[in-house]
Amino acid sequence: MEIKFRTKKLEKCFVESKHAVKDLGKDVARKYIQRVNLIKAANSFEEVERLPGLRCHELKGKRCGQYAVKLTGFYRLIFTLEGGMLNIVMIEEVSKHYDD
Repeated sequence: MEIKFRTKKLEKCFVESKHAVKDLGKDVARKYIQRVNLIKAANSFEEVERLPGLRCHELKGKRCGQYAVKLTGFYRLIFTLEGGMLNIVMIEEVSKHYDD
């Protein structure tokens, strides 16, 4: 699948692991890069949904139309699907699922 990033910061975190560790912390950064690579390697969204351990699911309410995959603990990778064949993944944000 094709990957796009909503912000330059998200793209930089993917491209430069050092930057990701600084912004997200070691564990979240490692999982962020890993998850983006898994999504990128998938041939379709259905394949992403079937990947074990990701817990890929559609969000509800104000976030309807967005999807999330688990990173670590409370952290989630939020993305949307674009393109005529829904073959473009727009990385929206890394979010703490339950803000304290």
